[in-house]
Amino acid sequence: MRALQFTAGSPFARGVRVILDELGLDWERREETTSATVAERAAATPTLQVPILWDGDRILWESGVTAEYLLREYRRRPAVQPPLAAALARPEREWDDRLVFATIQTLGTAVTTVSQMTWTGVRHCENEYLARCANRLPHILQWLDARISREGGFFDGELSAQDIFLVCHLEFIVNRPLGLDPALVRFPSIEALIRRLRDRASFQNNPILWWEPEVTSKAMDSRTPGSN
Repeated sequence: MRALQFTAGSPFARGVRVILDELGLDWERREETTSATVAERAAATPTLQVPILWDGDRILWESGVTAEYLLREYRRRPAVQPPLAAALARPEREWDDRLVFATIQTLGTAVTTVSQMTWTGVRHCENEYLARCANRLPHILQWLDARISREGGFFDGELSAQDIFLVCHLEFIVNRPLGLDPALVRFPSIEALIRRLRDRASFQNNPILWWEPEVTSKAMDSRTPGSN
């Protein structure tokens, strides 16, 4: 039995969904359409976050760990070009690749933190910590743009988890009214990567959702931390 619990708007969960699609794996969709309670989330993970992957007897959470597990455990790659990379990091560039991935996930955390607080009515321009989260964007994007190929991605001739999660996080920004502008015209290699992956079947099969209009109340009720 293989299943993924997720919220459709989460860029972290979208990255995992894209990888599952790229691997051609069958899996049960456990999409949350209402906010899970603390008890419901805690029954599966102590972090109270999604995505959560069930794969046989194994339960995994945290999107980076889940992505690495899927890439390592499932070696078959469907005939799609460029092919999905064999691992999260290449042996000859392991620490460089891991640092790039960690930086991309920091970008995702900063953006989703701004999003979560926007739900409560706190804008990043009104809060010092959220403003610092927003200010990370241009610095991270400039650093990443210098490490990506205009014609490919972070890995030569392969689709990497780094490519997937970066595009998921950036498309989250442009599909949420957060007052954040990634100014992608300043980052041509990243902009080219987004254009390529938007046309890829795995991304089209797992679209990012527009802002849910009902999620505007300042009351958090039973909401738990969103995703990672």
